[in-house]
Amino acid sequence: MMRRRDFLRATLVTAGSVVVPTACSDDGDPIGICDVHEDDRFFPQSVASGDPRHDSVVLWTRLVDRKQPQSDLTLALVVALDEEFTQLVVLNPSSDNVASVGSGSTQLRVTARAEFDHCVKIKVNGLSPGTTYYYRFYYMTGDGCVSSRVGRTRTAPALDADVPVRFAFVSGQDYVGRYYNAYVALAKEELDFVVHLGGYIYETTGNPSLQAAPGQRSISFSDVDGAIAFQPAEGAAYHAAKSLSNYRELYKTYRSDRALQRVHELFPMIAVWGDHEFSDDCHGATAAYLDGREPETDEDRRKAANQAWFEYMPAEYPNDPKGDEFRYDSAVEYPDDITIYRDFSFGKHVHLVMTDLRSYRADHLIPEDAFPGKVVVQEEQIVDSLTSLLPYTSRYILDINEDNWVMTYKRALDEAAVLFGFDPSLGFAQGEPRPVSAKVVDEIVAKLNEHKAEQGEEPIPPIPPSELAFMQSGFAYADLGKTDYYSAFGSRYFVIKDAFDPYSTLTAKAEVMGEAQRAWFQKTMEDSKSTWKVWGNEYRLSQLTVAHTTEPAEPDQESLTRHFYLNCDGWDGFREERNELIEMLAGVEGNVVSITGDLGAFLAGTPAVEGATSTAKIVEFGGSAISSATYRSVLTKQLASHPTLKDVLKAEAEDIDGSMKTANPHLAFSNSTSNGFCIVEANADEFVVSMHMIPEDALAAPLYEEAQAAALDEQITITRYKTVAAESELYWDDKGTWKQWIPATAS
Repeated sequence: MMRRRDFLRATLVTAGSVVVPTACSDDGDPIGICDVHEDDRFFPQSVASGDPRHDSVVLWTRLVDRKQPQSDLTLALVVALDEEFTQLVVLNPSSDNVASVGSGSTQLRVTARAEFDHCVKIKVNGLSPGTTYYYRFYYMTGDGCVSSRVGRTRTAPALDADVPVRFAFVSGQDYVGRYYNAYVALAKEELDFVVHLGGYIYETTGNPSLQAAPGQRSISFSDVDGAIAFQPAEGAAYHAAKSLSNYRELYKTYRSDRALQRVHELFPMIAVWGDHEFSDDCHGATAAYLDGREPETDEDRRKAANQAWFEYMPAEYPNDPKGDEFRYDSAVEYPDDITIYRDFSFGKHVHLVMTDLRSYRADHLIPEDAFPGKVVVQEEQIVDSLTSLLPYTSRYILDINEDNWVMTYKRALDEAAVLFGFDPSLGFAQGEPRPVSAKVVDEIVAKLNEHKAEQGEEPIPPIPPSELAFMQSGFAYADLGKTDYYSAFGSRYFVIKDAFDPYSTLTAKAEVMGEAQRAWFQKTMEDSKSTWKVWGNEYRLSQLTVAHTTEPAEPDQESLTRHFYLNCDGWDGFREERNELIEMLAGVEGNVVSITGDLGAFLAGTPAVEGATSTAKIVEFGGSAISSATYRSVLTKQLASHPTLKDVLKAEAEDIDGSMKTANPHLAFSNSTSNGFCIVEANADEFVVSMHMIPEDALAAPLYEEAQAAALDEQITITRYKTVAAESELYWDDKGTWKQWIPATAS
């Protein structure tokens, strides 16, 4: 029986000399390699490689023998320097997971264990830098020997190698209702590796707010009782993964796709997770489906997601103290059960630093279940800048529990809480003062009066103007955009920047990285000597807002412009930490570039520290989704579900890319209507990003056959941006001529 500490331990081997085999089994191994044929039935997810270093790489497969579904299975790995497997690499199995030097075999025996869903992960050490290797797995059945497809991988260049590096970065590959045509195009590229920034799976089987109608491209769980069931007001019922079986089925289904398999067969992948590998818009082990109606923290579910990711992704386990074995132990307390932030060097010019922005982050600054009328910034906190902020503030009752308010308005709120379904405590702790927005009180009273009229009861009068005139002004959640009791609007989405900025500055700091990761990240960046320090960042760093100007209610009043953050689930919701990180990164010797995903849009910009006197900035390139809904599609669905914003922001949504560029001076380029991927070419002088953009409707049917390649190529357009060494400036390719982007003139 395997000990718990040995859970999902991968075999380590050291590559030795190259030999040419002369027989099927030249060392007595029972698994021969002659007269074999590829059989996808035994290797349904094909093969994959990942986490390439100058002397090692991780190899992966999954073995299925339907005659022995519950048994541990023995198979063999063979590695070669050529695709014909005439130059085999001698593999020396480790003892006690320590690589050893000595005589070995060209066939490495490994075990696919039933308890790990028959996934196999092997880290091969001692390889040559900057070298292409081929590998495949063999399995002896009762009818003979079968093999996996051939995989190709490549080690990183030597640390001192002065060589260019070419890689892709991708994100967002929802399976439901969409096809991986972008991966068909990507597979034609010559690349050193692929970076996956998250959204490798989507945990739901058909969430109508994010996913297309399933059609023939659908997912279902065999363990339905172990999943989370949803029945939306409109549309079909669907599920979210909860059990380990659920999460494993997602990976198995996604990796059954031949376009995705082909990318894994051709290139090593370096991956981190986003939110959907666990749960949409999550923080730590907490989901956000119910918007605060019920507690959603579930560490067992989080660990199930983590374990499945670890089993199915060709990734190292970097927090292993010895660095010589892989294992996942679900008995370890979350979030210490797995650490995925890590870094990679590719010669002298590229240092890739991958972070985990979900496991350690705080909750959203504005709770989804926040009472809109709760005042969170009082006048005394903003008195120095009150004049400029007055248009965005509201007058408030200092304490709704005071005697002169209790009999009428506190009683009205208590009555309304029962009728309208909000927390009668209004979000305040017992015994503390309860400052409440007068405007929100009047709105609730007006709504309550409608109910009273139906019941033939006397209405409650609004707050007298004489009282309003002497009230102080501050920020309630309603002033930040929170209008509903249990909703992502005004919490994660469409937050009013003009109020949120002072609120987030004055309230307790909320962190994304966590203390340990933040210290590691800063030290790694500051110590790096590479030309390009590349931050693999799950979500975009650039500020993204739209501006909406309201017409004055009276002729003598001025118009009012409100700026809306589109999505505070990302860095816009954690401004203080973002400013600190950009300030630090701008001071790092050399160039820092952030590559990002998550949004479903292509972006290029120079995110900067907020403030007129600051010049600190770095360069960012954002890639759109491989197949998930584009940001324009998601935005359209979000607004359509909101009773007022759909009309307020209608014009801005129709031209969302133009609106974002106008409202965000550090944003050079935006395309939120296309899917696709990005290719990076980095050398001693420049960092060039080619954005391969595919229309969203080109994903509705598979274009996987060779005969369809021309039709796919015709739909791809490419836009190129770059930055150059010793600068933090952007340049754009104007029909073959590089031109510097000037933020002041937006050109």
